[in-house]
Amino acid sequence: MKIVHVAEAFAGGIVVFVKSLVENMPDDEHIIVHGERAHVTRFTDIRKQFARTNARFVRWHSAQRSIKISKDFAAFLELYRILKRLKKQHQIDAVHLHSSKSGFIGRAVCKLLGINNVIYTPNGAPFLVGTSKISNYIYRVLERLGSGFGGQVVCCSPSEQAEYEKVGISAITINNGITFDHRSTGYEFNPSGNKFRIVTSGRIINQKNPALFNNIARYFEEFQQFEFIWIGDGPERELLTASNITITGWMPGEEVARIITAANVYLSTANFEGLPYAVLEALALKKPVLLTDSVGNRDLVKACLNGDLFKHHSEAIVKLLQYFNNTSMLSVMGEYSAMHGKESFNVNHTFTRYRHLYAGNHIADDKYLKPALVNAN
Repeated sequence: MKIVHVAEAFAGGIVVFVKSLVENMPDDEHIIVHGERAHVTRFTDIRKQFARTNARFVRWHSAQRSIKISKDFAAFLELYRILKRLKKQHQIDAVHLHSSKSGFIGRAVCKLLGINNVIYTPNGAPFLVGTSKISNYIYRVLERLGSGFGGQVVCCSPSEQAEYEKVGISAITINNGITFDHRSTGYEFNPSGNKFRIVTSGRIINQKNPALFNNIARYFEEFQQFEFIWIGDGPERELLTASNITITGWMPGEEVARIITAANVYLSTANFEGLPYAVLEALALKKPVLLTDSVGNRDLVKACLNGDLFKHHSEAIVKLLQYFNNTSMLSVMGEYSAMHGKESFNVNHTFTRYRHLYAGNHIADDKYLKPALVNAN
C-alpha cells in the first residue's frame, strides 16, 4: 500500500509516532508531507532517523502551527496541489493526517479531491490546548467543522476519545504503542548516590505545566536527599526556578533512557496529553509513574500498582514522600509498569490496527477491547 502522512508540525511525538508506523510496515510505501519546526528540531536531523526506512518526504512549505487565515489558505492550496499530483500518479491508498492543523486542512483537501480513505489522529485534542475558554471554544467549533469533511478520527487513548465524544464527534481509539522487550531488560537500575531522583521528559511549554513541576520541586528544596530533572528544553524554562531542578536540554535517546533508568520515579505534570510516548518509555524502563489526572495520562496508571494520579501539587508531594519512605515497593511498582505497558501499549497491536484502517477495513475499538484502561482508577 501507499500511505501518505501529512503533518504540519513534524517534530516531537509526531515524529516518534510516524517513524514507528513506517518501521513496522516495511512492505508499504510511506510518503510524508511535512512542515518544519526548526526551533524545536531541524528537519535535517529528523531525516537521519528515517535513513534506513521505506519513506520519502515532500516539503509542505506553507504549513505553520498558529492560526493565520492568509497563511492557512496558502497551506491549503499547496497541500491541494501536492495531493492532487500524488493522486494522479496513483500514489495514494490512504491519507493519514497527524495533529489538528493537518487534520482540518487535510480533510477539506481530501473532500475536494474525492479521497475517501482518510484517517485523522489528533495526538492531543486541540480544544484542550487553549489558555482560555474562548480559544478552546474556537478549536471545538473547528474540530466539529473538520469532522463534517469526512475521515475517521482515531484517538490514541480512551480518555482522549471520551473528550471527542463529549463535543459530539465520533471517534475510535487505537492506543499508542512502543516496543517493550528490549527496553525493559536492557538497562540496570543505577541510583544517583543517595539522592531520590524524580525525572520528567519533554518540551518545557504550558501544556507540560512547568509551573506545577516547579511548585512540587520547591517543597523539597530544604531536603538534600531529593533531586528533580527535566530532560528537554523549551520557551518556558524560566518557570523552573527551584534550586533542586536540573534542566538537561535535549539529549540522544540512549542518554535519556540512562537518566530515566537511574531515577526512582517518573513525574508528569502535563495539563493534557494524547497518549505520551515519554511516559510509555518510562513504563518500559520499569519506572513507577506519578501523573496528573489528565486526558492521556490517566490511561497509563493502574492505581497503587504502577503509580498514582494527582490533581493538586500537595497530593503529588504526599505521594513522593510515601515513595521515599517505602523505596522497597518501587521496584515492584516498576515491574507492574512494564507488565501493564507490554499488555496494553505494544507497538505490534498499534501498527496492525492502523494497517487494517489503511486497507479500508473496519476495526473494533480499543476502548471496548480494553475496558480496564478506561476504568483503571
